[in-house]
Amino acid sequence: MHYISTRASSGNAPERKRFCEILLEGLAPDGGLYLPEYYPQVSDATLTQWRGLSYAELAFEVLSLYIDDIPAADLKAICDKTYTEEVFGTQEIVPLRPLESGLYLEALSNGPTLAFKDMAMQLLGNLFEYELARRGEELNILGATSGDTGSAAEYAMRGKKGVRVFMTSPAGRMSPFQQAQMFSLKDENIHNIAIEGVFDDCQDIVKAVSNDLAFKRQYKIGTVNSINWARLMAQVVYYFAGYFQATKSNAEKVSFTVPSGNFGNVCAGHVARSMGLPIDKLVVATNENDVLDEFFRTGIYRVRTSADTHETSSPSMDISKASNFERFVFDLLGRDGGKTRSLFHDQIASQGSFELGADPAFAMAAERYGFVSGKSTHADRLATIRDTYQRFGTMIDTHTADGVKVAREHVQPGVPMIVLETALPIKFAATIEEALGQPPARPARFEGIEALPKRVKLLPADAAVIKRYIAENVH
Repeated sequence: MHYISTRASSGNAPERKRFCEILLEGLAPDGGLYLPEYYPQVSDATLTQWRGLSYAELAFEVLSLYIDDIPAADLKAICDKTYTEEVFGTQEIVPLRPLESGLYLEALSNGPTLAFKDMAMQLLGNLFEYELARRGEELNILGATSGDTGSAAEYAMRGKKGVRVFMTSPAGRMSPFQQAQMFSLKDENIHNIAIEGVFDDCQDIVKAVSNDLAFKRQYKIGTVNSINWARLMAQVVYYFAGYFQATKSNAEKVSFTVPSGNFGNVCAGHVARSMGLPIDKLVVATNENDVLDEFFRTGIYRVRTSADTHETSSPSMDISKASNFERFVFDLLGRDGGKTRSLFHDQIASQGSFELGADPAFAMAAERYGFVSGKSTHADRLATIRDTYQRFGTMIDTHTADGVKVAREHVQPGVPMIVLETALPIKFAATIEEALGQPPARPARFEGIEALPKRVKLLPADAAVIKRYIAENVH
């Protein structure tokens, strides 16, 4: 399997790379995102063979379709090491729970940091450590987080040989629990950087540093954000796992609703569907920062400014530049790298937006890929959290509430609707208390975490300053 950039020139043969090359690289040198040259197709017979596999076995089967430069025995060992009951709390790893008729929650938040990001990040940490040891090299990871990516990455990379993490986050924009998870870590290879700005400023810095090829090579910069294909690839697995739990035969279809800000989680669903998994609809659920909902309703992708990015009670989705969205648009445009580059590099830079809705092929293409969308507000979140707890005794976090609210608008008879859980409620305790009048349960290992000493550096939203900080702390 080889990988190409979403901005590869259409006139020339695109540069093709193997998995382990792009694992450590992150963004492509041309500023694009890597995708496989094609999506491997999964037959009905293969789906039948995969039913009943453990999660680690299923992960190995899916990942093997995309990774052919790691020996099969080694890849299997990595999957077995990653997806264990000890790490994720249950034998199923991602158990499916019925909520109401036709509606299910897929539990993705039983990992070390109580968020779905652990599902891919734990694998990424083990892949990094394996490949760096094989090469005898080191890697400096630069990341951006709006809440859960940071802690998931840091818990996955802490103590890993040959890896340092420099994680940027928007100062004061995460919940106290999220901040405490990250900033209380004392590991020497973990560096937290609070940026004076919003998440999109952090993401812009990561891209700017990654696009400085000389700096990237000198300091061996890699990424753990969902711009890294390896992370998105790992997320594909739980779509298969959810499907198998919700159905009895391959003749059945399911739909998934995904709370989404950066489009990585639902993009993994797009990949699974493109592989042949019987997915009917992929429902994109946004909060008040509704860039993605606007696109799927109108065909207009309009980036917001920092000033126009709302601070909400589902803060991990307070994003107005969905970096993973470029992968879907690349597919939507028939994998035309020149057109994709024109939209994301040229038009976004000059106009802050582009429109595909006027193209008569847009509606047909969007329908072909199965996407629909909806949005949720703070009042919706409170009502959904309250209703779900009162009727079913199930406490959900704010982002999952956005998903449940939007999912209910798209449930179809005879088609199970699976909402991907985003995090455990304790990560957003203030809003849970507002909705229910009581605090959410807190795992014993996180008691008093907010009171722990914090290790974090406050810096301006300036890529040059961040590069200088990295250079000073690489030794």
